[in-house]
Amino acid sequence: MSELDFIKMHGLGNDFVILDRRDGGNALSPAARRAIADRRGGIGCDQLIVMEPAKADVADVFMRIYNPDGSEVGACGNATRCVASILMDEKNSDHAIVETTSGLLDSEKGPGGLYSVDMGPAKLDWRDIPVLDACDTLHLPLSVDGLSDPVGVNVGNPHAVFFVDDADAIDLATIGPVIENHKFFPERTNVEVVEILSPDRIRMRVWERGAGITRACGSGACAALVAAVRRGLSERAADVVLDGGILRIEWLADNNILMTGPISNSFKGELDPALLTDTNG
Repeated sequence: MSELDFIKMHGLGNDFVILDRRDGGNALSPAARRAIADRRGGIGCDQLIVMEPAKADVADVFMRIYNPDGSEVGACGNATRCVASILMDEKNSDHAIVETTSGLLDSEKGPGGLYSVDMGPAKLDWRDIPVLDACDTLHLPLSVDGLSDPVGVNVGNPHAVFFVDDADAIDLATIGPVIENHKFFPERTNVEVVEILSPDRIRMRVWERGAGITRACGSGACAALVAAVRRGLSERAADVVLDGGILRIEWLADNNILMTGPISNSFKGELDPALLTDTNG
């Protein structure tokens, strides 16, 4: 692929523009990232993914993740599964290791077109989320417009998980950005509203940091399961029902989180060079 070629993929409607820069290419400015991610003037996506040469010897690729606002983040489970599927096809293998700024993510292809990724350990200390002040992350001292008492979890990125009676009744478009940018979260946060349907089935909606409402969020589903287990509301393996479909999440005995779900190819294309022009920094 040239530096202008892209692949559009999604996991349960959580969609990505993927650029392959393993053979080089110019760095993308924040303005270029925003232009590509724009759903009216660009291609449009929840995250822009750039494949770069691996830094670790055991990894197949380094995956860089950008939000539509141009900011960089450390983890995206659905994107990891999409990128891993590309690598597996290239290698004719059922296994791939994707490197991110948050660590190495081990991925495997399973039956029925499902891909699993080990998202690494759940981080639960207040400094790992992070939050502003020392506190018990099982009950964060936060209340915003009727949502209160969230659980803090870091799955390569920060999450505030709120348990509610009806996830679909929450005005997430209004309250999501308020919580994301609350001073209690110095690095901002993802926001999940979670309804327990049964001990092995969870309903979740998400406001993603830097992206807004998305149809699915892999790290958010992991955070929701961990939070539910910590509150005694769920088994350690459960189906998480998202707007775009279902992810199977397992919080393993070694503290790592395993996520399993489908991926889909949408289309391939070539970027207009004008989208890469840095006009606004």
